[in-house]
Amino acid sequence: MANIIDYLNWRGDIPFSQVPLNEIDSLILSRISYFPFDNLFQGEEQITIKKAYQRFKKEKDKTVLQIDDLDLFPTVAGCTRYKDLILLDYINKIDSKQEKQFSAITICLPNDILYVSFRGTDNTLIGWKEDFNMSFSSHVPSQKDSKVYLDDIASKYEGDIIVGGHSKGGNLAVYAATFCNDETKKRIKVVYNEDGPGFDDDIIQTEEYQKMIRKVHTYIPQSSVIGRLLNHQETYTVVQSIANGIMQHDLYSWQVMGSKFISLKEVTSGSLLVDKTIKDWVKEVSPKQRAQFVEVLFEILNITESTTLEDLSNKKIATTRLLVKRYQSIEDDNKELISKTIHALLGIIKNNVMGNISQKSNNKTRGLKENRTTKGDIILRGN
Repeated sequence: MANIIDYLNWRGDIPFSQVPLNEIDSLILSRISYFPFDNLFQGEEQITIKKAYQRFKKEKDKTVLQIDDLDLFPTVAGCTRYKDLILLDYINKIDSKQEKQFSAITICLPNDILYVSFRGTDNTLIGWKEDFNMSFSSHVPSQKDSKVYLDDIASKYEGDIIVGGHSKGGNLAVYAATFCNDETKKRIKVVYNEDGPGFDDDIIQTEEYQKMIRKVHTYIPQSSVIGRLLNHQETYTVVQSIANGIMQHDLYSWQVMGSKFISLKEVTSGSLLVDKTIKDWVKEVSPKQRAQFVEVLFEILNITESTTLEDLSNKKIATTRLLVKRYQSIEDDNKELISKTIHALLGIIKNNVMGNISQKSNNKTRGLKENRTTKGDIILRGN
């Protein structure tokens, strides 16, 4: 089995000038936006990936969002295919007042091709709350910033544009390409959405979305959860992952062969079940109720004074006590809201699971009937 690092070890000596960007390269470039560039640029300078890594090695605190990045960063910085690519216009903004987490970087490929890479959700609670906000609100702050960023890049640099991102970054890539100005749109060749969530109907139904979706290439693992959220209208490629369940969202688990993903015909029944459950819950719980639920949930979390998921994890016992104490102190109306919202979700899960079991049972029974011979014998066929 091979992943993106194995791909680089195999193809890393071949420059983009000889072999153009492919779907595996796009996944790597979308991950580069997660690298810890915050202290590696001096003002608005433009540096190569190799130079960025040389500076990163000198950092005392080599903090990364995912441990695998410590392997990917030196690999891209050391291979012919990537080391001399220019990094432009890195931005990383976390705004608690606007409930916004936004980060992006542009990577300049040969022939003046610009790859605009949007980062997905990081480990901050603000970032996760903004993801929750997407369940009841369109045009959230990071989406608006992605459009501004893309137009800004297009105004500063010439050349064709490719837009991409993983997780929420994939959502931002599609949003930015959809709502950027017309001159920018003309230069966009393709948009890569790597297991990113979709949109509410008010965006899906816009003329801008309907036109741009033709340029969108979406990739999801076989048990995708994140990439099935909300609504999609584009076709997608199912990628084989060696992880289980929701952990398949980890792009380091996606399997490659040569310059392509190992693809499957369809997602698992579990992914279909999660997709249906979330869509049913969104239909049953109004946007206002979802907004109130998210607000109360994060109001409870804020009492821990944690800013990242790691903070919550590092003080589990103390955090649990604070959360219980805070929940007990909130108003009865908010307790009822939480109870009703969770109850609705659990009820939908139960109904969908039972319906799925019933459908499978009916399919098996129907299959047995269809396979009866003229003498009444039954032929059992494996799934």
